[in-house]
Amino acid sequence: MRTVKVNTSAPYDILIERGLINNAGQYIKNVTNAQKTFLITDTNVEKFYAEKVLTSLKNSGFDTDIFVYEAGEKRKTLSTISDMYSRMADFNMSRKDIVVALGGGVCGDMAGFAAATYMRGINFVQIPTSLLAQVDSSVGGKTGVDIAQGKNLVGAFLQPILVLIDPDTLFTLPEYYINDGMAEVIKYGCIKDSALFKTLENENALDIIDDVIERCVSIKRDVVSRDEKESGERMLLNFGHTLGHSLEKIYNFDGLSHGQAVAIGMVMITSASEKADITENGSTERIISLCKKYNLPVSDTADIKEIVKFCANDKKAGGGSVNLVLLKKIGESFIRKTPLGELENFIR
Repeated sequence: MRTVKVNTSAPYDILIERGLINNAGQYIKNVTNAQKTFLITDTNVEKFYAEKVLTSLKNSGFDTDIFVYEAGEKRKTLSTISDMYSRMADFNMSRKDIVVALGGGVCGDMAGFAAATYMRGINFVQIPTSLLAQVDSSVGGKTGVDIAQGKNLVGAFLQPILVLIDPDTLFTLPEYYINDGMAEVIKYGCIKDSALFKTLENENALDIIDDVIERCVSIKRDVVSRDEKESGERMLLNFGHTLGHSLEKIYNFDGLSHGQAVAIGMVMITSASEKADITENGSTERIISLCKKYNLPVSDTADIKEIVKFCANDKKAGGGSVNLVLLKKIGESFIRKTPLGELENFIR
C-alpha cells in the first residue's frame, strides 16, 4: 500500500491500493470512534460500489445510512445539501459521527460541505472513484456548491480525516471520465513537475496510473501543507481554472465537463502569456498536443467578452482584478494580478 501523509492543521493519510474499497469500513474504523456513518453517492457510482462499501461499513460495526442523488454537476446545489441535512437529522447523526463521500469531485465537494456545516462541523472521509477526484479534488479540504452566479462560490474548508483511493475503480469508468481527469494531471505537470509532463507525453498514463495518482496527490499535499487556506501558493492549483470555470458557467454546467473546460482554459491562458513573451516559446503547443493525446478539447467558440464577464465572479477575483496563474515554462508557474479591464485584451 502507498501512503501519502498530509500535514495540514488536521493531519490525515491518503491510502492508495488496488482493491482497497472492499475493506473501506475497516480503514475508516481505524481513524474514528463514530457509531454512525452517512454514505453519500450518486446514481452512477451507486450501481458499482455502494453495496460493497455499505457492507464493509456494516461489517466493521457502523450503523449506516445512504443518500443517493442524481449524478451530475447540475445537482451540486444548496437544494441538494438541504436534502442531505434532512436525512442526516432523521438518521440522528451526532457531532461524533461521520460522512463518507463515495464518488467523483461533485460528490466530494457536496459531502464535504454538508459535513462542514451540519452541527457546525463533523468529520468526513473521501473515497474518490473518478480520476479527477483521485488526483485532485479529494485532497486539500475544499468543499462547496455552485450558485446561479458561478461555480463553487459557496463552500468551506474542511480537511477529511482519511482519503481512500482504489485505482481499480477507474476501470469501470467510460473513457470520457478518464480523459476528464487527465486535465488535472496535465495541470500538475504544467505548474510543478516538468518530469511528470514529459512522462505523460512519452507514455500512456493509464499504464502507470498508480504512480501518476501518487505523484499528483504528493504535489498537492506539499502545496496544501504550506498554504492550507489558499492565501498564496495554493492559487497555483487553479491553473486553467479561471477561464475554465467561466466556460462551465456559459454552458450552464451541461455539455462541457470540468476537465474539458480546464483543458481549454490552460491552452487559452498559456497562448496569451506566450504571445506576451511571459511564457517560454513552444509551451502552448506542448499543452495542446498533450491535451489532444488524451482526447481533451483545446479551443471553444464562446465569446471572449462573455468569458471575461464571468471571471469577475470567480473566487480568485477581487478589488477589480483577478489572480491569473501563468507559466514561465512547463513545470514552473507563478501568480499575476491582472486588472479585469485588461483581461479581455490579454486573452485576445
